[in-house]
Amino acid sequence: MDQSIAERVYADFAKAFNAGDMQGLLDLYEPDAVFVRGPGDHVAGHDALRVELQGFLDTKGEISFKVRHAVQHGDIALLSNVYTLTGTDPEGKPFTMSGKTSEVLRRQADGRWLFIIDHPSGAED
Repeated sequence: MDQSIAERVYADFAKAFNAGDMQGLLDLYEPDAVFVRGPGDHVAGHDALRVELQGFLDTKGEISFKVRHAVQHGDIALLSNVYTLTGTDPEGKPFTMSGKTSEVLRRQADGRWLFIIDHPSGAED
């Protein structure tokens, strides 16, 4: 996968996230995509993704990404990034968090790349 494609995928995610656009975020995932919440704990499908992503959107935060790597094999790609999220916790206190992710994407018939597995802490040391 070309680095610019990975950068575009993450830019689209950041644009939707920073605008609080849930549908825009869901449109970046296949309908049965998996979201990893922690070791051995994951959910699948847009309904479950909506719940997980809403927790992040509730921070009214801003997210940014730096691509670590993008590896493609046919219509499947493995991506990783370093993200920084600034927002407000439920008590109204500002916070900043960062981490390293792992994601698997599949190229669609129309050429778009959609997430099939999203593991927000999948590349932590």
